[in-house]
Amino acid sequence: MSRLFVLCICATMALLWNPPVLAADPAEGRWKTIDDQTGQPKSIVEISQAANGTLSGRIVELLNPSKPNPACDKCRDDRKGKPITGMEIIRGMKRDGDAYSGGTILKPDEGKVYKSKMELIDGGDKLEVSGCVAFICKSQVWVRQ
Repeated sequence: MSRLFVLCICATMALLWNPPVLAADPAEGRWKTIDDQTGQPKSIVEISQAANGTLSGRIVELLNPSKPNPACDKCRDDRKGKPITGMEIIRGMKRDGDAYSGGTILKPDEGKVYKSKMELIDGGDKLEVSGCVAFICKSQVWVRQ
């Protein structure tokens, strides 16, 4: 084979080769959180894929905060004293079909971190999010934005 032929083959393969694009996880996006006690919208959380392949969620907007730019004064970890807006509240969620588990969720007004699980419901328009201590879980349903 001539060098020109090999060069043409290599150039053609380089043009045709397209690395696979990772599809977005169905839970990725913005979600309106609903307070389970009042039924009122509380915040907007953006869920995205973390560098390690798990999902994380960050509060991007507080709806009707009790004071301007509140901080997580009750937090006991690396989030202590940091502004709640922009704070990562979901960490380490792993997908299993339409469900997610293995992660944690922070409730900033309590400063407590709970084991968490999530499940897409209503065709992916809603996300049921649970925080658990031992075998006792409390759930909220978030609405896709």
